[in-house]
Amino acid sequence: MNATILHNPRCSKSRAALALLTEAGADVRIVDYLKRPPSRDELARLCARAGIAPRAALRPDAPKVDSDDAALDLMARDPATIERPFVETKKGAVIARPPERVRDLL
Repeated sequence: MNATILHNPRCSKSRAALALLTEAGADVRIVDYLKRPPSRDELARLCARAGIAPRAALRPDAPKVDSDDAALDLMARDPATIERPFVETKKGAVIARPPERVRDLL
C-alpha cells in the first residue's frame, strides 16, 4: 500500500502516525510540508478527499478566517497553519489526530 504523509518531524503526533504507517507495511512518501508546501489546489483536493472543510484543516492556533477560500489562501501562504499530520492513501485522506486515525486508511 502507498501512503503520503504531510509530515513535521518535530511533531509527536506526526511521528506517531508515520510509525503506524510504517508498522503496517505501507510504502510511505514523506512530504516535509514546511519545506515543500502543498499548493492551494493540492490543499483543496486533500480536504475534499478527507470530506472536511478547509477551515477544519487549520491548526487551532492559526489566525481565524471567515471562509474556506481564505483558509486555503492562508495554508498555502503559511504552511505552519496546516493541521498535521495529513495522511492520504488510495482509500482517502485524514488528519491523523489522534494518530490512530491512519488505521482508517489501511
